[in-house]
Amino acid sequence: MRHVSRRSFLGLLGGAAAGVAVAGCGGLGSLGSPAGQTGEQLVSALPLPPPFLVPLPVPPVARPVGVDPTGADLYRITQRVAQAEIIPGYRTPILGYDGIFPGPTFETRSGRPVVVRHRNELPVPTVAHLHGGHTPSDSDGWPLDLVLPAGDTAGWTQHHGMTGDVVAGEREHRYPMTQRASTLWYHDHRMDFTAPAVYRGLAGFHIVRDDVEDALPLPRGERELPLMICDRSFAADGSFAYPGLDQGMRSLPGVEADWMEGVLGDVVLVNGAPWPVHEVDTARHRLRILNASNARRYRIALRTDDGRPVPLVQIGSDGGLLAEPVPHDALLVSAGERFDVVVDFSEVPVGTAVTMVNELGSGRTGEIMRFVVARRGSDDSRIPERLSEIEPLDVTGAPVRTFTFARGKVGDHRGWTINGTGFDPATSIADIPLDRTEVWRFVTDVHHPVHVHLDSFQVLRRGNGGPGPSDVGWKDTVDLPPAEIVDVAVRFSKYTGRFVMHCHNLEHEDMAMMATIRTV
Repeated sequence: MRHVSRRSFLGLLGGAAAGVAVAGCGGLGSLGSPAGQTGEQLVSALPLPPPFLVPLPVPPVARPVGVDPTGADLYRITQRVAQAEIIPGYRTPILGYDGIFPGPTFETRSGRPVVVRHRNELPVPTVAHLHGGHTPSDSDGWPLDLVLPAGDTAGWTQHHGMTGDVVAGEREHRYPMTQRASTLWYHDHRMDFTAPAVYRGLAGFHIVRDDVEDALPLPRGERELPLMICDRSFAADGSFAYPGLDQGMRSLPGVEADWMEGVLGDVVLVNGAPWPVHEVDTARHRLRILNASNARRYRIALRTDDGRPVPLVQIGSDGGLLAEPVPHDALLVSAGERFDVVVDFSEVPVGTAVTMVNELGSGRTGEIMRFVVARRGSDDSRIPERLSEIEPLDVTGAPVRTFTFARGKVGDHRGWTINGTGFDPATSIADIPLDRTEVWRFVTDVHHPVHVHLDSFQVLRRGNGGPGPSDVGWKDTVDLPPAEIVDVAVRFSKYTGRFVMHCHNLEHEDMAMMATIRTV
């Protein structure tokens, strides 16, 4: 990837904005809201590449640079502007952790603390959040704990105030790693501008490992693949197209009115590559699936080139291993969710193509990537009947809180609200005693994937029934379909302070569908 100056990057953003503005004159435009989605599809202004030609990239693993005085492994990440060849033959300016998209993958161990020092060399403030991390509030990524651009704090003084800890250049995040093995991810979480920041590249994997999982005979090494799935659209010059009201990401949040429900791209990327291909052998493979899209939902299935289904066996969810494996024909994955699955290619003949499809997509968004069974391989892995122990949360006599997610008025503008109000950093919507189990009832108007910081929860029921097939295990993000009620059991532990709950449709989050919660 090639470095780009901060000034040049802001100029390129302006070019993308012009493309959106002239959508009716042959540039970018909208195709409306596809079935099963809350959002509008943004049409790219460049020819889309043919699928299944680009090899699947695997993000590099971050390496510690030392040990800090407390004994924690120390990492350094520099957020900077760079260029990437995402669409073959085009250069795309990105905001990248260490200048790459996705960012480096962290691989850490449960119980071994980690310190990550984020340095901001971007043209805009940032906030780093470890999604799914059991993290103290001062390292969680409070949306107003800004890191201002290094050496360039002019013009950002309006963010100073009692609601956030604003620093210039660099911030240290301390992660105790007091949690189970699981697939986490880290991304920008700046108030009002999470959506364009993530869209332009600020996202990466963080995988936690532990002895319990290591003792299982699951696929590992090259047969364990992190798959960050997201959708993007592109301007004619190859830059990311995003219909933000403020292309410089400085002060005016939100998107143009047509995309208020969410931005859906028309190019599906996996680990930053469009519709990639990956060779496998005739063995079990472990896929760590992350939906890092701003708004798009996927119904993921595997099909051979002659149409036969290949089963998915779920072994983990947002919060780590399930109690036992769960087979699926297809997986419904909303923004922010992770699913850990094992796919057995041993019964697939060598030379067969297996396509990962999106049953909620149409046209090119109906395909995600392809596996080619290229050779025979020996395999000593298996899926145990018992994976882990999960403590069911006892909700007998537990208090019930109701949170309603809906369109609403935010100040003088249309936006998205929780219990009728937009995000107020200074006001807690709920004060929750540590170690008390509660039932939280989520009520919704349209699709809202709800994410709760600090601790995972357990889904109790949907409507009048029990949990859905994708609700098993520990979750930190749950998909709310239109007009549905979902009950979850929550219990916060160890860390007091200020956290947030929000919709992980990032356009909804930026337009105020977020609430302060406080643990006491």
